[in-house]
Amino acid sequence: MGRFAGLLFLILVITGVFAEFFVRQKLYVLNDPTTTAQNIIENQWLFRLGFVSDLVMSTIFFIYGYVLYLIFKSVNKNISLFLLLCVVISVAMFCQNSLNQFSVLELLINTDYSEAFKPEQLQVLSMFYQNIHIKGYYVNQIFYGLYLFPLGYMIIKSGIVPKIIGVFLILGFIGDMIDFAVYFLFPNVESVLLDNITIPADIGEISLCLWFLIMGVRSQKKK
Repeated sequence: MGRFAGLLFLILVITGVFAEFFVRQKLYVLNDPTTTAQNIIENQWLFRLGFVSDLVMSTIFFIYGYVLYLIFKSVNKNISLFLLLCVVISVAMFCQNSLNQFSVLELLINTDYSEAFKPEQLQVLSMFYQNIHIKGYYVNQIFYGLYLFPLGYMIIKSGIVPKIIGVFLILGFIGDMIDFAVYFLFPNVESVLLDNITIPADIGEISLCLWFLIMGVRSQKKK
């Protein structure tokens, strides 16, 4: 079960990295709606592949959440259920937010819109949906961050995975909450600390993935 969880998270990482770094960062040009629109129109297949990759990632995350529930329910069933609920809400929010991303392509290639709006207007509208999509990621950090806390707590309590991983996951929860709050409350604040505040979450999750894949799950320590 542990190795299956590790495999699921590995697929999640691969699909997420592809959608973000090989699609969005290749097509989207910051504050340049004209170039971005042209990139998307000329690379529609890549855009669609990135969109589907995002949805595959969210589906895998849903299954991963359930597997984590099965692994940790013997530690604390109620907390495991809370973890699963956080994952379910996060997945639903992510899928809904993905429609903002797809709206960009819909605006640019649908002739019904091109006949009603000027090209410049369509480009600005597409940039608007891109920005809403980005903001949706930060809103989703509420429940994505919340899933990290019960996971870290149960790791520390049970000892079925090294406790240091649980510590990083809890620090990741704190970092995600701070990142979300600062983004919306203080949008102009920049610092090296804030730029790297989600790193503990990345360390914790990647470490957990590798531990699951290589070592599986330890037997729960008897008290």
